[in-house]
Amino acid sequence: MKSFLKHKGIASGIFMMVFYQVVMIVIFMSGYSAIPKNVDQLTVSIVNEDAQYGDEFVKQMQEQLPLKVIMDDSLDHAKKQLDDRSSHLLIHIPADFSQKLSEQGEQAKLEFFINQSNPASVVSTVQSVADQISNQMSSQLLAQSTQGALQSLNVPEEQSKQMTEAIQNKFAASIVMTNQPPAGMHNQMAPMFLTMSIYAAAMIYSMMSIGALNELKSKLGKWKAFMSLQGVNVLLSLILPLIGISIYFAVQGYGFETFVHMWLTQSLEMFAAIEFTSIFCILLGQAGMLVNLPILLSQTVSNGAVMPQDMMPGFFKAVSHVTPMFYNVQLVYNNLFGGGRTGYYVLGLALVAVGALVINTVIHAIKGGKSEAVQEAAEPSGTQQPPAAQPIMM
Repeated sequence: MKSFLKHKGIASGIFMMVFYQVVMIVIFMSGYSAIPKNVDQLTVSIVNEDAQYGDEFVKQMQEQLPLKVIMDDSLDHAKKQLDDRSSHLLIHIPADFSQKLSEQGEQAKLEFFINQSNPASVVSTVQSVADQISNQMSSQLLAQSTQGALQSLNVPEEQSKQMTEAIQNKFAASIVMTNQPPAGMHNQMAPMFLTMSIYAAAMIYSMMSIGALNELKSKLGKWKAFMSLQGVNVLLSLILPLIGISIYFAVQGYGFETFVHMWLTQSLEMFAAIEFTSIFCILLGQAGMLVNLPILLSQTVSNGAVMPQDMMPGFFKAVSHVTPMFYNVQLVYNNLFGGGRTGYYVLGLALVAVGALVINTVIHAIKGGKSEAVQEAAEPSGTQQPPAAQPIMM
């Protein structure tokens, strides 16, 4: 037993077990503590077209809602903001809201719009808020004020209650769900798991591929080996994502166009992930995994599949801007369920890939040059050609 405990392999294994526990718990505890603490960072857009009761309703919302309230004059613009995930709940007060409340036989409707192409935590939160508004803030407040007015006119209490119930039936909340995913938790979690499967595979591959680069550059030459590896990376990024996508589409069928979009998106993510994780492997060798692992765990918080960017603590929000997983998760949401700003997310993912490739090129140039210089300086003098033998004088 002592022999095993003294072995370097066992010591390294113990270090990794401790390291993984510490890093994972610290990252997850600090990241997911934002739920529900930062729920007030979610945004609700209100489009008020009713100048009577609508204005009073808006004041109540601004005072009582646990979310950030922004006013929008255009329903179409507000719907686009919702589709782009810039807002998380849209409340529309129609122009005839007060009129229908006052007219007999009419029913006033308050419209709520929820974009379901979002993390499940966001959808459930804003749906709960919509239910709270419709049940407690709108119907109940209106009923109480009406009952008080009737009682002040000396209407009998029993009769005022009956009239209040009739008025309550005049109000209805219409909740419109947009970009609805197919049924099943596997569909709701698909953006996260499809993205993580690509990234984790790319991270492991990058460590092995950089090892191969270090072996072959002495044979092929520094730059020929590097450029050949980039060609292999592009080829693998185009082919290998088809495996995971095909498995998912076999379980949950989508159209051919969606399949192509997913293939291109996952291919771009794989290339970006290979280049991004290669930075630390080129720089640190196998020890680069000690950097890549915490970055992977950080992206499970910052990828936007569990909480939106608005709710993330500052560190994780910064990570989401400079790593591949956040952009790809949003693209998978758009491809599978619908959503806006696709061009922005494609550009962000492409910039991460290009930026990582440039960094790898610079590191390879500097580090490769130094290693070759050291190798040349270390060459034994015995490898030089011996001087020509002098003829022996007789």
